[in-house]
Amino acid sequence: MSIQSTIEDKLQALEPTFLTVENESHKHNVPPNSETHFKVTLVSPRFEGMMPVKRHQQIYALLADELAGPVHALALHPYTPAEWQARGEARPDSPDCRGGGRS
Repeated sequence: MSIQSTIEDKLQALEPTFLTVENESHKHNVPPNSETHFKVTLVSPRFEGMMPVKRHQQIYALLADELAGPVHALALHPYTPAEWQARGEARPDSPDCRGGGRS
């Protein structure tokens, strides 16, 4: 099973109404087909009344094994359904990689 699939499976514990896990490794200075850099956009009613740092902590706890091993970077964008709707259901763009540019 790919790391991306493992992340998607583990995040089901948060009962998402929307979930996308994007492998952004290709934007970084890593070997081809790497699974080291991911962007997670997750919408869940379980985040209601929860500060952003607590949302991140819940995700980090679920993905502790991946973060201790193959995953180098994890961009998290957790929203409540109301926050997601207010954004127009638009995923945030990722910034350009600032380290290890390709030549």
